[in-house]
Amino acid sequence: MGLENGVGGDGLAGIPLGAKNKYQRMDLEVREDEDHQQRQMGRTSADVMKYVVACAVFASLNNVLLGYDVGVMSGAIIFIKEDLNISEVQQEVLVGILSIMSLVGSLGAGKTSDVVGRKWTIGIAAIIFQTGAVIMTIAPSFLVLMIGRLLAGIGIGFGVMIAPVYIAEISPTISRGFFTSFPEVFINFGILLGYISNFAFAGFSSHINWRIMLAVGILPAVFIAFALFIIPESPRWLVMQNRIDEARAVLMKTTDNLEEADEKLAEIEEAAKKSSAEKFEEKATWRELLSPTPAVRKMLITGIGIQCFQQATGIDATVYYSPTILKDAGIVDKQKLLAATVSVGVSKTVFILVATFLVDKVGRKPLLYVSTIGMTVCLFVLALSLAIFDDGTASITVAIIAVCSNVAFFSIGLGPVCWILTSEIFPLKLRSQAAALGSVGNRVASGMVAMSFLSATRALTVAGTSSFFLQFPPLPLHLCISMFQKPRESL
Repeated sequence: MGLENGVGGDGLAGIPLGAKNKYQRMDLEVREDEDHQQRQMGRTSADVMKYVVACAVFASLNNVLLGYDVGVMSGAIIFIKEDLNISEVQQEVLVGILSIMSLVGSLGAGKTSDVVGRKWTIGIAAIIFQTGAVIMTIAPSFLVLMIGRLLAGIGIGFGVMIAPVYIAEISPTISRGFFTSFPEVFINFGILLGYISNFAFAGFSSHINWRIMLAVGILPAVFIAFALFIIPESPRWLVMQNRIDEARAVLMKTTDNLEEADEKLAEIEEAAKKSSAEKFEEKATWRELLSPTPAVRKMLITGIGIQCFQQATGIDATVYYSPTILKDAGIVDKQKLLAATVSVGVSKTVFILVATFLVDKVGRKPLLYVSTIGMTVCLFVLALSLAIFDDGTASITVAIIAVCSNVAFFSIGLGPVCWILTSEIFPLKLRSQAAALGSVGNRVASGMVAMSFLSATRALTVAGTSSFFLQFPPLPLHLCISMFQKPRESL
C-alpha cells in the first residue's frame, strides 16, 4: 500500500504520486520522437523490411542462374548428345566443368568487389554469364559450347561469392541470418526452373530445344541489369572508399531509425580503420591454418571434411543426372522422363524452405541426423530397386520416390547445415580463410563426382554406383558430432 501511495517502500518514499506518470510521459515522448524521425525519413519498419527484401532478392538472382544451369543441363545434355554427337566423356566434362570454373570465378570475385564495389560485381557476374549463355545457345560444335560453359561457370562463381557478402552487409543485424539464407533458396528455385524448362521445350527438334533451354537462362541476367539501378551499394564498401555520406544514406534506408543508422556507421568506420591490421593478421592466419595446432587441425578436418563429404554423397550427380537414373528405372519416353525430373526439383525446393525455418528452432545436429540417415535409406532403396526389379511400374515408382526423398533429406539437413557448420566451428580470426578452404573442397568434390558419374555407371551400373555413395552420408554426421561435443561458445 505504501508503494502505491508514494509514502513507503525502500528508498521510494520521496517520489511523488505523479512520478510514474511523469516517466510514462517521458517514455512516450521518446517513442513519439522516434516516430517523428521515421516520418521525416519517409518510411516505417515495414518499409525498411520490404526494401531489404528487395535488395536480397535482386542480389540472389545470380544464384538462380547457378541453379538453373545445373537443372537445365540435366535434360539439355540428352539433346546435346544427339545434336552434336558428343561422347560420354565429353558429356561428363561439359557437366562437371561448371563447378571447377565457378571456383575460379569465386576466387576472382573477392578482389574485384573490393575494387569496383559489391553492386557492380553482381553486374559483372551477370555480364560474364550472359556472354557464356549466348555462346552456348549458338554453339555449332562441342568446342564452342565448352567455351561458353567456361564463361558461364566464371560468371556464376562471381555471383555466388558476392551475393552472401552483399546481403550480409546490407541487412539489419537482427534479421541477417534469415536474409543470408536467400542465396541457397534461390539456387534450389533455379534448379526447379531448369527442370521445368527441360520439360517445356523437349517437344522441339533436338537441334533447337537444348538451345532454347540454355537461352532462357539469360532472362535473370536481364533482371539483374534492371536491379543495378535500384539496389544501393554496400555501406561497408562505401566507407572503405571514404564515401561516408553515401554510406549513411544507405543505412538510413536499411535501419529502423536514425540513431541505429549512426551507430552502425560508427561500427563500420571503426572496422575500416583496422583494415591494415587485418591484412597483417590475414598472413598470420594462413600460417596458423597451414601449421595448425591439434585443436585447429580437428576443426579443419571437420570443416573441410564435411564440405567434401557433402558432395561425395553424390547429390550433384543426382541433380545433374536424374534423367539417367530414372531412365535406368524404366522411363523411356523423353517427355515423361523430364516430367518426372520436375518432381525432383519440387522436392528439393520445398524442403530447403522447410530447413530455413527449422535450422534455428530445431538445431543443427538433429537436422543432420535426420538428413544423413534419410539419405542412406533412400540410396539403399534406390540401389535395391534398380538391382532386383525389372523395368516396369514398380521399378519406376520406387525410383522416383527414392530420388525425390534423397534430395529432400539432403535439403532439410546436410545441404544448409554444411555451410552453417563451417561458419560456426572456427574462431572468428580463422573463419573466412577456413570457409574459403571448405568451399574449394566442396567445388572440387562436386566437379569430380559430376565428371565421373557416367563412367562409373557404365562400370558399376546405376545400382552399383548408388551403392557406392551409400557409405558417404554417415561420414559428415560423425564429423559433425565430433565437433559438436564441445559447446560452440568455447571455440
